[in-house]
Amino acid sequence: MGVGGCPMAASYPQLSRNCDWETTFGMKRNNFSTVNKVVHSSPAVKQPKRGLCTSLRQTQMLSALLDWGTLPHHVILRIFQYLPLVDRARASSVCRSWNEVFHIPDLWRKFEFELNQSATSYFKSTHPDLIQQIIKKHAAHLQYVSFKVDSSTESAEAACHILSQLVNCSIQTLGLISTAKPSFMNMPKSHFVSALTVVFVNSKSLSSIKIEDTPVDDPSLKILVANNSDTLRLLKMSSCPHVSSDGILCVADHCQGLRELALNYYILSDELLLALSSETHVNLEHLRIDVVSENPGQIKFHSIKKPSWDALVKHSPGVNVVMYFFLYEEEFDTFFKEETPVTHLYFGRSVSRTILGRIGLNCPRLIELVVCANGLQPLDSELIRIAEHCKNLTALGLSECEVSCSAFVEFVRLCGRRLTQLSLMEEVLVPDDRYTPDEVHTEVSKHLGRVWFPDVMPVW
Repeated sequence: MGVGGCPMAASYPQLSRNCDWETTFGMKRNNFSTVNKVVHSSPAVKQPKRGLCTSLRQTQMLSALLDWGTLPHHVILRIFQYLPLVDRARASSVCRSWNEVFHIPDLWRKFEFELNQSATSYFKSTHPDLIQQIIKKHAAHLQYVSFKVDSSTESAEAACHILSQLVNCSIQTLGLISTAKPSFMNMPKSHFVSALTVVFVNSKSLSSIKIEDTPVDDPSLKILVANNSDTLRLLKMSSCPHVSSDGILCVADHCQGLRELALNYYILSDELLLALSSETHVNLEHLRIDVVSENPGQIKFHSIKKPSWDALVKHSPGVNVVMYFFLYEEEFDTFFKEETPVTHLYFGRSVSRTILGRIGLNCPRLIELVVCANGLQPLDSELIRIAEHCKNLTALGLSECEVSCSAFVEFVRLCGRRLTQLSLMEEVLVPDDRYTPDEVHTEVSKHLGRVWFPDVMPVW
């Protein structure tokens, strides 16, 4: 059946006007016109009855081969899963068979709402008509849902408006993503929390929640726990200033199946680590901690006791402890004075030689280290100490730092072939009496067992 006989043509009028799917795919209407020409012009029409039957059979076979509408539903479903929503909606207007596939529940289990203001964003936004169709017809099928919003408050409010309507769904994963600055933080907290609570209450099987850079608060987390404590496995909530250490502790106490957690350092506590280490709690697999300072010199960071870290590692020996630091040098004093089970360290701002020296002594589980800046003091002894004491180190990245060529070669020699990722700008290497930067790659390649060259800073 063509577009004119399909009910979805009326559902998406603006999309249908811009799409000529029958021309693109050579649908049944065009197929029959082509077949008629073949039949009328073919000599088989004037042949005896047996020849006419043969020609008609060939025509019917040709028609079947050219008709995309006869594709099995599971094949069309597979194709639709790769299409963006707009293209999928347009395709549903081609024929009745494609429209039937468009409404199969399997096609609506995973969906991303893109909400952008055309004046401030280059990304395409999900059409309002389609959003209403989804809420009206497919909300009950949604299981894996994400919202991608731009920097405008209007987009964040639109996302919350959709959330507040998802009352008849059973969402398993929910993600709120800000593509620019966190626009959810600019809207009234009560409005955001009210919309989020609708999902927390009505979805009884939430397993993964990513709500970073949002005004979520302690009471809404308690509602989450009350309705989804048995199913929650992943919670990412960095940069949520309205959540306290008590709020996240409530989650850890009741969600015994939690395996991945991302949060800011200010709500990390000894009590939280001990709760995650209880006998009834599953092994934690991933703990991400963002250590951020917005006001230099005004934040004094608390310390975590070594017994609390030891309890976590004893309970979850394979846990990855990932720490992102965005601090000024004078704010590092609290960290790495005692043994810390961090596995992945990223320094987004300048870090002193003193702190890197502590890392070499007190981070034996370190796997990956990235230093974006250090200043003009060579890191020779600090790197060698890290190579000697951090036996699990497999990845190193250095940017605005300085290391003598000899010290760098010695670092690689100590690490050997376990160093699977090695990235630094060629400006980092300082020539000495043993090596020049041009000679370093030969020695390093020998110790790594593969060809290696320093990175070249792009010219912008």
